[in-house]
Amino acid sequence: MQSGDVVDLEVTDIAHGGVFVARHEGRVVFVPDAIPGERVRARVAEVKKSFARAEALEVLDASPHRRPHIWAEADIARDPAERVGGADLGHIELAHQRVLKEKVLRDAFARFAGGEVEVPVAAAEDETADGTRWRTRIGLHIDGEGRIGPYASRSHRVIEVAGHPLATAAIESAALALHREKPGRVDLAQSADGAVHVVRRPDRRRGAKAPAVAPQVVVERVGERAFQVDAGGFWQVHRSAAGVLHGAVMRALGAGLDADARHLDLYGGVGLLADAIGQAAGEDVRLTSVESAPRATAHARANLERYPRAEAVTGRVERWLGALAADADADDREALRRGVTLLDPPRAGAGAQVVDAIAEIAPSAVVYVACDPVALARDVGLFSAHGYTAESVTGFDLFPNSHHVEALAVLRRA
Repeated sequence: MQSGDVVDLEVTDIAHGGVFVARHEGRVVFVPDAIPGERVRARVAEVKKSFARAEALEVLDASPHRRPHIWAEADIARDPAERVGGADLGHIELAHQRVLKEKVLRDAFARFAGGEVEVPVAAAEDETADGTRWRTRIGLHIDGEGRIGPYASRSHRVIEVAGHPLATAAIESAALALHREKPGRVDLAQSADGAVHVVRRPDRRRGAKAPAVAPQVVVERVGERAFQVDAGGFWQVHRSAAGVLHGAVMRALGAGLDADARHLDLYGGVGLLADAIGQAAGEDVRLTSVESAPRATAHARANLERYPRAEAVTGRVERWLGALAADADADDREALRRGVTLLDPPRAGAGAQVVDAIAEIAPSAVVYVACDPVALARDVGLFSAHGYTAESVTGFDLFPNSHHVEALAVLRRA
């Protein structure tokens, strides 16, 4: 087997990252745009010692779960170089997507956390029949020729598109109206009031300078709670995700959380999940939210003002935890042990340094929110070595038609 070969593949499984598994001449081949149980024709793109990567060209025997792709520009009928990324499961019936995501989660825990767990993946309550129109934020790119659109899958080449089916109708309309943009990136965000905000990010590699303007601040809402956040800052992209995760954390913590214990919210952003801790414990909660982005920390301070004993600090989580372990006195350590540590790290996960530091302060429970199954399972495995047991793991399909899945794990100290 070598690059450029066209081969017929029997697809047998799904792997993490939106690719599927086949074998050819004894070698594992990862191929996108397929479904387990299908036979596809594919072109070999890369050959390594123990595996290869290929591009699906056509379906020879289709799965009963295959449907027309929800995004025409990502369909298998297009040349692989012309297929947009961001909707890598869009050719699969929505219910079966969740079956596959559950399998990815189970396999990750079996491989990295020492045993399989049952991980139901729940749909958002207001999901459309085809899993579209959920994105309240998208990012588009502008190349040197003025083309505007998403990148091709696994590429930095801009693809012009006729629509954005995962985006809300308002976002799609605003995106398609863009023209004569300078090279760089454009982020579009729809806030709770329905307004669409456009944030332009010039391509500094071409010598462009960012305009000296104040960031746009918008208000997002979860129930009766209002959260201020920069239009270009981090907020959950699914229109229901913030409410789903806020509610899931509150249910995980339960009523009557000890307000006098010391609770931590790590990678806290603008305070969304810190507020869930606050609602579970009451307004007198002792709570620290830690975030590395100063703008997000500033918003968190404002968003958590209703909790007099809450604080939001700017810092890298691993460094902040190290300083906490070094400086905490006996009373503070006892309060930390009675408290809950919540973390919502970036896709790469928390990692050994952060897990070890959390285990050092030994909170009674760890609530871990993750958008990457493998990173979550790896870190749960690290926590288990410190005596923490996974009480529950729940998945949430907050990225329909993509391989991404959100999960929440509740860990208790033995």
